[in-house]
Amino acid sequence: MAGDSYRTVAAPAEAACRERSSKFLSWIYPVRTEEEIRERLDALRKRYYDATHHCYAWRLGPRGEAFRSNDDGEPSGTAGKPILGQLLSNDITDCLVVVVRYFGGTKLGVPGLIAAYRESAAEAIAAAEIVELTVDRTVRVDFPYVAMNAIMRVVKEEQPRIEEQTFDNLCTMRLTIRESRAETLVGKLRKAGGSIAEDRNEK
Repeated sequence: MAGDSYRTVAAPAEAACRERSSKFLSWIYPVRTEEEIRERLDALRKRYYDATHHCYAWRLGPRGEAFRSNDDGEPSGTAGKPILGQLLSNDITDCLVVVVRYFGGTKLGVPGLIAAYRESAAEAIAAAEIVELTVDRTVRVDFPYVAMNAIMRVVKEEQPRIEEQTFDNLCTMRLTIRESRAETLVGKLRKAGGSIAEDRNEK
């Protein structure tokens, strides 16, 4: 994986499997914030209110630097960890995987639970389309109108995405470009007469 790219899923996906009369339903969602994760979990809890367990794991950030797993009453380490393990082994982030279990009357034991939750998570991931996204940086360049041609020449060369632009006596543009190419863009914009303010914008 390149230093300024990461893998995630393009859209939600779901799967289902049975293990010794227990039914496991699994979902994967692309998510960007913990608030979004809570909303997804709440919606599933309401919809499958009669399920025995709602276990999950998630990773956020281009490096998966924020993560959590939850066993929701299953024996410690038998549900959340195997689900998180599938996110790690598939090298995907900005994802939530939820596995809902309906207990069928036969206990699976610790190894059986670990295998069932791992398999359920793996099937949801397999049903999803995995995409590679870039870590981007957004820069704002302010420049006098007389520097317009030089600035626009840089924009044409480097091809950042133009988020917004205002042309007046003092002109402003907000540009988004892949992290690995940001320093080159900033250097050229400064050379062309622009002053730079920037914010990191991971997408």
